[in-house]
Amino acid sequence: MEQLKGIAVSPGVVIGRVFVVDEERRRIPKRLVPAGQAAIEHERLWKALGAAIGELNLLSERTRGKFGHDAAEIFIAHVRMLSDATLTRPMHELIDNERVTAEFAVWRVFQDLMAQFAALPDPTIHTKIDDLRDLSMRVLRQLIGEHRSRLNTLNHQAVVVAPDLTPSQTAAFNRQHVLAFATDLGGKTSHTAIFARALGIPAVVGLNRLTELAVDGQDIIIDGDRGIVVLGPDEHVIDEYQSYMETRKTIQLSLGEIAKLPAVTTDGTPIKIVANIEFPEEIAQVLKFGGEGVGLYRTEYLYLTSDTEPTEEDHFIAYKKAVELSEGRLLTIRTVDLGADKYTQARAENPERNPFLGLRSIRYCLQNLGMFKTQLRALLRASHFGPIKVMFPLIMNTVEFRQARMLLNDAMEDLEEEGIPFDRTIETGMMVEVPAAAIMANTFAREAGFFSIGTNDLVQYTLAVDRTNERVANLFNPFHPAVIKMIRNVVRAADAGKIPVSCCGESAGDPDFALLLMGLGLRTLSVTSSSIPVLKRMVRSVSIQQCERLAKKALTLDSDTAIAVLCRDHARKIIPEAFEGRTDEHSPSA
Repeated sequence: MEQLKGIAVSPGVVIGRVFVVDEERRRIPKRLVPAGQAAIEHERLWKALGAAIGELNLLSERTRGKFGHDAAEIFIAHVRMLSDATLTRPMHELIDNERVTAEFAVWRVFQDLMAQFAALPDPTIHTKIDDLRDLSMRVLRQLIGEHRSRLNTLNHQAVVVAPDLTPSQTAAFNRQHVLAFATDLGGKTSHTAIFARALGIPAVVGLNRLTELAVDGQDIIIDGDRGIVVLGPDEHVIDEYQSYMETRKTIQLSLGEIAKLPAVTTDGTPIKIVANIEFPEEIAQVLKFGGEGVGLYRTEYLYLTSDTEPTEEDHFIAYKKAVELSEGRLLTIRTVDLGADKYTQARAENPERNPFLGLRSIRYCLQNLGMFKTQLRALLRASHFGPIKVMFPLIMNTVEFRQARMLLNDAMEDLEEEGIPFDRTIETGMMVEVPAAAIMANTFAREAGFFSIGTNDLVQYTLAVDRTNERVANLFNPFHPAVIKMIRNVVRAADAGKIPVSCCGESAGDPDFALLLMGLGLRTLSVTSSSIPVLKRMVRSVSIQQCERLAKKALTLDSDTAIAVLCRDHARKIIPEAFEGRTDEHSPSA
């Protein structure tokens, strides 16, 4: 039995069997060919090597034009390697001597070479392994095309284990087959984690060596409440978890009864609890859990779940469906936040070294005007069928906000000329998720119709912590005093400017952090739909005076740990069932 601790990103507990997806280290099967077919395999190999060299030469030319000779030399070196007989001769010998396919010969030779490099003591040699892996994949793509993801072959119920998963892979999960997933990499607020919560799939990430240890068909427990994965659990641990799952089910049923009740504090202050969604279909679940609408509709899924860019009609159909399902309730749609994800980086001619600080979000949209205008037109067309609020992400200065609003006005004029109806009074607001916007909140309050505080990025940029990096996950903490003071500043600016303000970061769904937010003046919280019942239970069990006293005390503390402990202790006293299992211990009975 092996027990690993990672980062809990989507709640729930599952006992199932492992299905390993390791696309980078996938094995090419050894397939024999008839003796007379060796010449065909030699020809396939020469063509693949030639095509790969052609690709590299083209890359070299483009790189030289943009970055100079030194950068281009990287690809020139790769060309030399693929042209070197000491590399290619063993491939041809394998075809002759073992009668194997060209793809197996390529895979085998590169694997042997990487193993030899890894065994050498000089660490500078180890950097060449990445070059070899890249070359291997480049030649194999020429021989057999893009590999069909192993995920596409999953036709039974299983727990997916992988080094990492892209948002598109997660969004495309077949819920009938994927019971849960766990990955070596990842953080709590990555797109993949957000998709997991949206789909209701228990998940744990940041496990480091799980893929190395896991074997297909092996028994596994995924504890998405505590961030624990147990490989090959014994009968005692399975019995403990089955008991815990029964208790958890009872708690969930009791919370379900809260859904129909209003979210009002004990002293009569209403708190609007709305939801963050990825797909229009989630709105039914939001209403079932007692949510009052949608505070954040992330529209990236239209791009992340498809190999082609969505058309205006694709956008329109999705937004119109969301409007109809909302039935007049709040529906805040955020324009696409792309650029820091694998979708755009994989398609970029020159991927950015640090995309989170690069061309992402509103910056990406303002440099891809055709794509942006397509979305704005669709949003306006959908507004004819019901109320919509449009929200621009990652706004850093007033110029960006004004440009985005101007483009929306241009789209309005175009639709008017075409005789297409839309809501002329559509409201526009902005995400406050970078320190620059939080500090300038008073200025932005004169420009925007509403604020939505995005703690995921606000914490990341304030603390200089990559929110998707499991190595620094322990430093990503919304309770940091600097973050708390920025939130207070934004709320005060919104109040002074008489505009609505909400919080839509993932942290808003945690009862302890929500208590603090309410004490700081937030009256609208947008959370994952599954968090709504617990949050509503807490709201109905506390007074605003209690929350304000808590916030006042928190603002006097100088460490995130002290603030987190203070808030957690308060919340635990109010709704202890919400903290069932929130411990660093590694067993359900702890």
